Amino acid sequence: MGLTIKLDKIAVFSLALAPIGYLVWQIVGQQLGPDPAKEVVLFLANWALNLLWVTLALSPIKLIFKKSFVIRYRRMLGLFSLFYAILHVLAYLAFMLAWQWSDLLQDLVKRPYIIVGFIALLGLIALGVTSPKVMVRRLGKSWKKLHNIIYVIAILVMVHFFWLSRTDVGEPVMYSVILAGLLLVRWFFWGNNWLYQLFFSSSSKAK
Repeated sequence: MGLTIKLDKIAVFSLALAPIGYLVWQIVGQQLGPDPAKEVVLFLANWALNLLWVTLALSPIKLIFKKSFVIRYRRMLGLFSLFYAILHVLAYLAFMLAWQWSDLLQDLVKRPYIIVGFIALLGLIALGVTSPKVMVRRLGKSWKKLHNIIYVIAILVMVHFFWLSRTDVGEPVMYSVILAGLLLVRWFFWGNNWLYQLFFSSSSKAK
């Protein structure tokens, strides 16, 4: 059983890391188009977002499909989302600004959505730092309250995404619909116990 769990985690770890391999392959093969710096920054942002949404989806999967084993991947996937988000920021600073801090200040004034994204990143860092089991024990009941800010972070990410996209909002809308569905599931199970009891108690009795 222990070996199976370890193999599962290795598989999930490998899948979460695979986009980096694909990105390196594209860079080496010069397949990133006329603006490779922008493509690298956006690629890393997309995978930070993808993995954050997958992390958010694990609790609904557990509740709806009664698959509690998926929760053991939540911390790893959340940390990978943070990993890609940090790489996204570093790529932006290195490839688009060439570490020119004066340019960063100008960008912050011209593009306030960067500030929103940075606040979301700080939230992810706070969750990452407090994710180890020792921090769960140390924070006690406060740990769960702190980690509920993941939903606030997700909303900030969408504000950042919409603001960045401006007119081409197809992709942000798709991610927003997914987030709304995940929040609806959370509300159904935790915010409205009478609905949960109505559906799941009746189904239990029918069995």
